[in-house]
Amino acid sequence: MNICNREGGRCAEMAMVCLTDFEEYAKEHLSKATWDYYAAGADECCTRDDNLLAYKRIRLRPRVLRDVSSSDTRTTVQGTEISFPVGIAPTAFHCLAWHEGEVATARAAEALNTCYISSTYSTCSVEEIVAAAPSGYRWFQLYVYRDRKLSAQIVHRVEALGYKALVLTVDVPYTGKRRNDIRNQFKLPPHLKVKNFDGVFQQEAAAPEEYGIPANTLDPSISWKDVYWLQSITRLPIIIKGILTKEDAELAVEHGVQGVIVSNHGGRQLDGGPASIDALSEIVDTVQGRIEIYVDGGVRTGSDVLKALALGARCVFIGRPAVWGLAYKGEEGLREVLQILNDEFRLSMALSGCRNVAEINRNLIQFSRL
Repeated sequence: MNICNREGGRCAEMAMVCLTDFEEYAKEHLSKATWDYYAAGADECCTRDDNLLAYKRIRLRPRVLRDVSSSDTRTTVQGTEISFPVGIAPTAFHCLAWHEGEVATARAAEALNTCYISSTYSTCSVEEIVAAAPSGYRWFQLYVYRDRKLSAQIVHRVEALGYKALVLTVDVPYTGKRRNDIRNQFKLPPHLKVKNFDGVFQQEAAAPEEYGIPANTLDPSISWKDVYWLQSITRLPIIIKGILTKEDAELAVEHGVQGVIVSNHGGRQLDGGPASIDALSEIVDTVQGRIEIYVDGGVRTGSDVLKALALGARCVFIGRPAVWGLAYKGEEGLREVLQILNDEFRLSMALSGCRNVAEINRNLIQFSRL
């Protein structure tokens, strides 16, 4: 953020102190259609907005005199150590925010030693992402298409490239109604494309397009049997993204997946569903540690991360804030976003009396205020 110093006739950089600073910068500097695309929620955006408000309703019960002179934010996800429990959620079209797109995202995640879930709808290919950050820890977010061969091909590509897990998004049998995208007639600009499917859909160039690929490509008939199908074609761990109820969490465990991401797709699918942090507790209680549970949606501060871990999440993932970091300064901007969250999380831990993530538990949460 720049503020001009009249006396010196130059612009001094204003410190970016919290994630909201990056949000304001992005809103000011991205085109209206791009900002609206990233900010969109479904219908009246009740669930999108509640994702943030739900964190503010949760109160902490800090413990004192616990010797927090040293602290350790490290944790593991699927057996791999990351520097702190914040990963990057799969979001589409990073080249709209910064010219290097997902290549910059991958480098930032690698630099901070955390997990990056790259989106099917990336404007860089899975190969370009690996080349940019060869030692980064990556998962791949997958949709199931009417043409199963398309899904199978991308699964085999990412497995060969060393991606460490598949994240199956299950809350998009159809795309939610995002009013501003309809008003703006949102389309990818001609110089950008969904790189992972470059050339695949050329023969259908005349077909109506939805978010960079032909409409009706996603398969609304997707069901639990497709989890078995996916297991039959890959040895990668499978994590299901988009679980919001204890019933579906139980089914996920019964179907042998390795993790779930409690998520309402950033409030972009069903409006009127629960905030993801509000859905977390019943899922944690049902799963009882049999598989790892993660959460995304509404994380904006280090104390939000602390609250999610106290309620039983192994790790949180951030979506829109990653894009704001890119919009600010590419890889460097996203590194700043991640570092701010890391610093805030470490401080919130210490102020709550926790020296490491193992000490974070439900006793930190004041349930009477939920």
